[in-house]
Amino acid sequence: MSDLSKIRNFCIIAHIDHGKSTLADRLLEVTNTVSDRDMKAQLLDQMDLERERGITIKLQPVQMNYRHNGQEFVFNLIDTPGHVDFSYEVSRSLAACEGALLVVDSTQGIEAQTLANAYMAMEHNLTLIPVINKIDLPNSDASKVAEEMKSVFGFKDEEFLFASGKTGLGVPEILEAVAERVPAPQGDSTKPLQALIFDSSYDPHRGVISYVRIVNGELKAREKIRMMGSGGEGESLEVGYFKPVMTKSQNIPTGSVGYIVTGLRDVAKASVGDTITLFKNSAEEPLPGYKQVRPMVYASIFPVSGDDYPMLRDAMEKLKLNDAALTFEPENIPSIGFGFRTGFLGLLHMDIVQERLSREYDLDLVLTAPSVVYEIEKTNDEVLTIYNPAGWPDQSKIKEVREPWAKAAILTPSSYIGSIMEIVTQRRGINQGMDYVGTDRVEMRFEMPLATIITDFYDKLKSVSSGYASLNYEIVDLRPGNLVKLDILVAGEPVEALSAIAHRSTAESEGRTLVSKLKELIPKQQFEIAIQAAIGSKIIARESISALRKDVTTGLYGGDVTRKMKVLKKQKLGKKRMKKVGKVDIPQEAFLAVLKK
Repeated sequence: MSDLSKIRNFCIIAHIDHGKSTLADRLLEVTNTVSDRDMKAQLLDQMDLERERGITIKLQPVQMNYRHNGQEFVFNLIDTPGHVDFSYEVSRSLAACEGALLVVDSTQGIEAQTLANAYMAMEHNLTLIPVINKIDLPNSDASKVAEEMKSVFGFKDEEFLFASGKTGLGVPEILEAVAERVPAPQGDSTKPLQALIFDSSYDPHRGVISYVRIVNGELKAREKIRMMGSGGEGESLEVGYFKPVMTKSQNIPTGSVGYIVTGLRDVAKASVGDTITLFKNSAEEPLPGYKQVRPMVYASIFPVSGDDYPMLRDAMEKLKLNDAALTFEPENIPSIGFGFRTGFLGLLHMDIVQERLSREYDLDLVLTAPSVVYEIEKTNDEVLTIYNPAGWPDQSKIKEVREPWAKAAILTPSSYIGSIMEIVTQRRGINQGMDYVGTDRVEMRFEMPLATIITDFYDKLKSVSSGYASLNYEIVDLRPGNLVKLDILVAGEPVEALSAIAHRSTAESEGRTLVSKLKELIPKQQFEIAIQAAIGSKIIARESISALRKDVTTGLYGGDVTRKMKVLKKQKLGKKRMKKVGKVDIPQEAFLAVLKK
């Protein structure tokens, strides 16, 4: 069908666990897209990992046919993730749509990601349809949530839809609202082809499969295509739609969402945000694409066995195709080996990437502790970008250190304001004010160093608020900070791989923790080993590993006590000499335990 007026492209946006995927299941059932026999809960969450954790990680498109007022409509739905770490997936799906269902749980109300995703949709000029979900639950308070949404977003009473993704109540009304309220896509079928790649996957037999939204023109099967950004060339070996499995078609018309099997083997040639055009009748300009995503957290990934490095490199390239927010480059730490310094959007993103590499590519991996990027201005005005402590210059040559700061929004019941304030101030947070959302919930705004958010802040926040508070954050800028490099010395020798970057106010306690941990991990030698933490030339913490004692007097029997003393004195001198020349081999487990601290 090429009638643009009968096509509707929309997505579902919400905070994590507000019922997006369950609601999508009901939409598929009501439109008879999936037969009862093939239906299963969270059908669009196709990864095992998504089903196990009960969260959406990847955006997932699906096409539905819907009959309304005697007319046949084609609905292209994109189910999106709700967690802050996957907001890039949401922004890409918004760019492929004209409307969005803003789903809010009637038992929990507006949360941090509800606000963030709604404002993102408004920036893309999408038509928002407010849906209050889970109205079948006994503790549902739909009218209170509707009042909250009216005060925050300015919706009118007649715009609200009340539904239950679980029972299917109110779902037909949602489909009617999509047909009536979401605008039809704009586009010109006579212009040269412009197709925006909003996602991709890799098939070992068919190469790169690009998920596209056709903005102008039309794409048929078996046409020669070109990627306008990368210059890659391929052929549309197969085109089709998601129903929800890939279903072959003759063409994808203007305004529609579909897939193209490109046959490309080089995954870098079909990156997300690129524009596909025809090789012969090419478009002059590529589509705007997406703003480049900035990683917030860096960690290094190493294979446990050095022989797996080439496999890890291939796996990272294929995963990047499927996860556009992932960035990586090669790195070598002598004590561990070759690996990749990898950029993530947050800790959950890091956890998911590690899990996917282990499961999908069968790799045994080691991840270092997450860190952020620092900028250092030296006394000679040279500016360095530092990803890990190994690149930190001498303290005497540093003029200024700048660290990334983030703007954090916390939505919480008002009874937890005090305890949240406490954990934020402990992490050098600056209060930026607060607003009431409804009668008993508050949006608290802070600015905090990103390094203090990415460690255990989210866990602490959930703990002090009994799980009710929600968090959303974004980087604002780099600011000067009193940061120092924490060096670790083992037997007087600095060990670069164990050093860390800390704020001067917390460096001493971090140093003590680090040396006491190493004391447990480094095996005893024939001589005493000193483990020290230092800032520059100042030692701030020390632990000692006592020497292994060999009883040299066991062979002596009877005789004068001076015989015993003579042998012990000889042993003492030997240990003293060994302490001067002895080297300590630190086992890999010690590096890994400290790196994963």
